[in-house]
Amino acid sequence: MTSSPTEILVDASRAFSHDPTQDMKFLQAMQEAFTHHFTSCPGYGSLCRMADFSPESLTSYEDMARIPFVFVNVFKERKLISVPEKEIALTLTSSGTGGRKSAIYLDEVTLSRIRRIVYHIYDSYGMYAPSEEANCLAFTYDPEGAGDSGSAWSDRLLSGLTRVREMAYAIHRNTEGNFHFNPEECFSATSNFASSGLPLRILGFPSFLYDFLLFCEEKGRRFSFGGGSFVLTGGGWKSSQNREIPRETFRALAASILGIPPTNVRDLYGLVEHGVPYGDCEYGAMHVPIYSRVYVRDPGTLDLLPDGEPGLLHLVTPYLHSFPAISLLTSDLGLVRKDCPCGRKAPVLELCGRGGLVKHKGCAVEAIELTRGGGR
Repeated sequence: MTSSPTEILVDASRAFSHDPTQDMKFLQAMQEAFTHHFTSCPGYGSLCRMADFSPESLTSYEDMARIPFVFVNVFKERKLISVPEKEIALTLTSSGTGGRKSAIYLDEVTLSRIRRIVYHIYDSYGMYAPSEEANCLAFTYDPEGAGDSGSAWSDRLLSGLTRVREMAYAIHRNTEGNFHFNPEECFSATSNFASSGLPLRILGFPSFLYDFLLFCEEKGRRFSFGGGSFVLTGGGWKSSQNREIPRETFRALAASILGIPPTNVRDLYGLVEHGVPYGDCEYGAMHVPIYSRVYVRDPGTLDLLPDGEPGLLHLVTPYLHSFPAISLLTSDLGLVRKDCPCGRKAPVLELCGRGGLVKHKGCAVEAIELTRGGGR
């Protein structure tokens, strides 16, 4: 059976092997994905017809930047799907302000694709070791109380980068039913993990990990987990960002407390509406994989900007089958540049902050608010 263009792209295991051949494969996958959503999602089809863009308009690599985008906040207002309701296997939500959340709807096709994409990306970074046993400490929600949280689902997916012997969660519901973070419990779990002799994987929100690292520093306790252990944070810091510290300072502190190389302390950028993770390489650069493309637009005119100039991030990917976020305009500010000391040829995504007059609260803000007693 011949694989579809999107399946061929997703099955490519060298996640950062950008070249003209891969560009053409990406275009073919986008043509397939766009045709599907144009014909299968009435709302998206109407948007495209208003923009006078149809499947016949997408003929060259340069045309992909012209694919009508959906603004990320639309998923807070409308239910957009491109498959029959009965095919939806999982619904995830992302954080929002004023109780408003985005909801995305995933079918088995989309779920299978994103799993492969994530594993290919981290295999290319040398972090995918499915046969290696490790313990995992997640600075995110215990899944038993997390419900449909997109961040909790993402961290469960990332925990599959190794064979987990024991998993501990930093945020869980207390007897009052509210989410609760206790650094003492994390310290106890980490001490137990240290005595096992196994590598450690740490996932989740950097702000909670930072609190834990300061707690360990105050107790005068350090660990020696070694070069086989990794930290992989995501979700950002609280909205005021008054406690956010420089990335290199954070990496140095985590490395010192945990006894791992600073290059093993990584961050990632991602949205539940998009799914593709943009993770750090050894040098702290977030590379764009072959499964997506990143454009940058002027916040005022929405015109495309050249490399090196900051603007709103416009994310494009063909793997999404069940909802039409294949061309997504975010509220995040960033730029795209070339060249990294790691030698990978993939473009580098550099974050610059949030767009808009009011800061867009992210998953980390929601987590902090919930642990202060907001509950769910």
